[in-house]
Amino acid sequence: MRDLTAQLLQGFNLFVLGYFVVLNTLYLVLTLLAASGISRHLRRLSFAGYDEIFANPLTPPVTVVLPAHDEEAMIVGSVEAMMALRYPQHEVIVVDDGSTDATFEVLRTAFGLVEVPLESPGRVPVAGEALDQWVPIDGRSLVVVRKRSVGAKGDAANVGIDIARYPLVCITDADAILDEDALLHLAKPFVDDPARVVATGGTVRAVNDCVVHRGRVVETRLPRSWVARIQVIEYLRSFLLGRVGWSRLQGLLIISGAFGLFRKDLLVELGGFREGAIGEDADLVARIHRNRREQHLPYRVEFVSEPVCWTEVPDTLEVLGRQRRRWSRGLMEVLSVHRRMIGNPRYGRIGTVVLPYYVAFELLGPFIELFGIVSVIFGLVFGLLDVPFAVLFFAVAFGYGILLSVLALVVEEFSYRRYSRRRDLPAALAAIVLENVGFRQLHAWWRIRGVIQHLQGGSLDWGTMTRTGFTSEEDAAER
Repeated sequence: MRDLTAQLLQGFNLFVLGYFVVLNTLYLVLTLLAASGISRHLRRLSFAGYDEIFANPLTPPVTVVLPAHDEEAMIVGSVEAMMALRYPQHEVIVVDDGSTDATFEVLRTAFGLVEVPLESPGRVPVAGEALDQWVPIDGRSLVVVRKRSVGAKGDAANVGIDIARYPLVCITDADAILDEDALLHLAKPFVDDPARVVATGGTVRAVNDCVVHRGRVVETRLPRSWVARIQVIEYLRSFLLGRVGWSRLQGLLIISGAFGLFRKDLLVELGGFREGAIGEDADLVARIHRNRREQHLPYRVEFVSEPVCWTEVPDTLEVLGRQRRRWSRGLMEVLSVHRRMIGNPRYGRIGTVVLPYYVAFELLGPFIELFGIVSVIFGLVFGLLDVPFAVLFFAVAFGYGILLSVLALVVEEFSYRRYSRRRDLPAALAAIVLENVGFRQLHAWWRIRGVIQHLQGGSLDWGTMTRTGFTSEEDAAER
């Protein structure tokens, strides 16, 4: 019986070892593709023509939509940054989704809002009724709409999409700050290929402990919180490399809800964000792919690495755990709703490559990873596995992951180098080790719980995210 148990255990662990090798090798391929793409992008940056796009009166105007729920600590700075973006013509729409704090009051005071008649065409379905509409008395391109909350960010975004005046709609977060030229970079693919480009996404980075002045990030700093530092590394690997790599393969499935630009006519055709969707950003992009493929229309969904959206990330494990469980529920929902696309050649590489990848490595990955690690430890404790195999297993499981994160940091250092302080580099390297040994396993547990919660059902809401507000120059000087 002991020999049979040892054989079964070793067979399972060999499978898990092979799984880790394949998964991390796929990450490595995406990393190399992304590094090549970023290098080419930087070489072309000096003659990319952004000044011409800014000066061209034919550049399509943009509506920036900010869904907001209990964002009084961040909302004014974020809106100021959005209104000051360098772009030929854009408007900002804030949708106050039933905030229970002073979000609307601080907006009304800061921008001198006055009530005007509500103009809602009703072309995009909305579950929570829009209540009233407010604009600044000085005529600035800002609109604030209050609505009844149904606990879904996508429903708030739909209100903004419905009243948007311009052909391109940027969906971002109310706690976000965009780089000054972010819209120019995000809109460039639409200018270069207006017939085919339907959506673009940009990089999201952590603003925690960065210095913000008048709605601009003037000094980037690695966060003091180790929880936030680990997310900096995650975001580097996910946005700077992972999504750039998928974009080069024309297989981008996720445009972050914190920073995406879409054709308004397509959003209206799709009915905006789907009611009740948890992972509303991935669900929308999957519906875009599905719509274009089923109508046999040429299209492109692009990721642009240059523009940055700065957003506050959770700095406690409790809040981060809630966020990641929600993300896991969202992924499970997207794969369930769009299951007919999985493995279906009708949907091109999205159906035959991208969605199967998400099933095999994003959905099942945390189960295989945790059970694999537990089984190796079990085998070592009871003498069912030899030490050399365990060393090889952990080298692949942890060492390969650390290598990939280091590569992401190297690409960042030789490209955009946002974190330039000397002490930030060793702190980032320490965060890489913590991420792979300890945090990654905890994250896998959160993802498993998210899948279980999806299977059990339950209510949907925005979730609670404690905001500390942006760090001013005065605050930074005291630290």
